[in-house]
Amino acid sequence: MDSISLSDIQRNLHKLNDFDIVELVDKKRKKIKGYFLDSSYKEFVEKLVENNKKNKQKLLKISGIVESDATVTKESLRDERLSKYE
Repeated sequence: MDSISLSDIQRNLHKLNDFDIVELVDKKRKKIKGYFLDSSYKEFVEKLVENNKKNKQKLLKISGIVESDATVTKESLRDERLSKYE
């Protein structure tokens, strides 16, 4: 995968026109900051995000059934898990 530094983007934004997918790198700190995807991937990414949300909702419903509580939320599960470490 091609990579480009953040400072290169700031100086030459047109460089992004040459890529479909590129890794954004902070060369000073040697860290990956993110990824740039061309707008042609928008529908694909939206479908992935939607599927992820649906899967989380299904998981919460299953958790509620197991605990026989229909009001299970992501936050309540997180709080319950964290309370084990107190």
